[in-house]
Amino acid sequence: MTTAPDTAAPPDRSFMGHARAVLWLGVPLAGSQMAQFGLQLTDTLMLGRYGVPELAAATVAGSVFFSVYILASGFGIAVTPLVSAARARGDVVAIRRATRMGLWVSAVAGLVVGPLFLFGEAILLAIGQTPEVAALGGRYLLLAGAPNLVFALVFMALRGHLTGMEQARAILVVVCALLPLNAAINWVLIWGRFGLPELGIMGAATATLSVNVCAALALLVIAARTMPGDEGLLVRFWRVDGEALRRIVVLGAPIGITIFAESGLFAGSAIMMGWLGTVPLAAHGAAIQMAGMTFMIHLGLSQAATVRAGAALGRDDPEGLARGATAALAVSMVFVALAAAAFLLVPEALIGLFVSEVEPARDAVLALGAMLLGLAAVFQLVDAGQVMLLGVLRGLQDTRIPAVMAAVGYWGIGIPAGWALAFPLGWGPAGIWWGLVIGLTAVAVMLAWRLWGNALPAFRRTAASAP
Repeated sequence: MTTAPDTAAPPDRSFMGHARAVLWLGVPLAGSQMAQFGLQLTDTLMLGRYGVPELAAATVAGSVFFSVYILASGFGIAVTPLVSAARARGDVVAIRRATRMGLWVSAVAGLVVGPLFLFGEAILLAIGQTPEVAALGGRYLLLAGAPNLVFALVFMALRGHLTGMEQARAILVVVCALLPLNAAINWVLIWGRFGLPELGIMGAATATLSVNVCAALALLVIAARTMPGDEGLLVRFWRVDGEALRRIVVLGAPIGITIFAESGLFAGSAIMMGWLGTVPLAAHGAAIQMAGMTFMIHLGLSQAATVRAGAALGRDDPEGLARGATAALAVSMVFVALAAAAFLLVPEALIGLFVSEVEPARDAVLALGAMLLGLAAVFQLVDAGQVMLLGVLRGLQDTRIPAVMAAVGYWGIGIPAGWALAFPLGWGPAGIWWGLVIGLTAVAVMLAWRLWGNALPAFRRTAASAP
């Protein structure tokens, strides 16, 4: 077996040592998540300035795309725990095989599923959107859906490799570099600058496709440089590796189902909000963008927790994993408190970023959006907790039972609760968001039991019996 030394920092068993390690890796990962989310946020901000129907259409179409994308993205995410554990063991061959098969499966998934978005308008009509929103959203998905999916999934697999190799700053640099490019393409094409035609929502779709192509190519170059020479990342790229392929599918499919279940909860909330009208959907879109931006911090910290847990698994270090999980959760809760303060203190200023001053429905969108941000201050507490627990469990390569828990909590509890509160009980938009709180809380409780009551004790027994 070809080996290479693990260049990660030596394990520090203290609580503060784990907290520092999570921050060192997690902050650039969170920054790259926020920057990547900022690409979508830029589209939303600019389309909100262009028109409320375009904002509503991009919100619901983006939710549909994200639900499909995230289901297939589990294969790329599975690369991270496999690479981090192999890196801790010094197994270069296993790193290359896991990444290669992750790229293979991700690309094939995109090619198979992508054509679904060619029927975007019919899909949006079928889920109850107005003809205007469905027509605009269908046009948006022609570019930001079908051809975009392959590049987005390849990017995710490459990101998984670089995360497992603890090359988070490279991801951050690439995504940050694409932010001004995305804004410039949006500005030129949405409004038709420099003599170009005014494309409206299709201008935003073109920008989304362009930046994802650039992002995938840039990460491919960087990832190839992490393993140069005869054992390079792209060596024998065409060769099928059955065992690595099986591990990617076994780990990745439940990850995709887990995130699909959560994103489906949010997509379902957008769909139900669309039943209440354009103004509630626009307010929901603005509020969920702000809540989503802060969630990117916890998602980045969760990825750092996955790497740390994977390395602990590779070293047979259950006590280091236990302290590391506690430290990661504590760090995440600090950021929850900061975001909640902003949501409660300046909600209308935050929502106002998304709506033009001359928009006739501005006051209604601001009032409703501010109320929803107040609820976001509540649900992000449990949202952060559940994503951090998922990150640790993925590092332990425990993905199947968490997928079942997610499906039960989000779809079996969260969506029905939101529907019941919003419609039969008459709570309207607030009821839909209380459904989010209930679903996320249920999943967080189940995952906490899974980690502390099952997965961690099993890891301790395995490590104790190892020769």
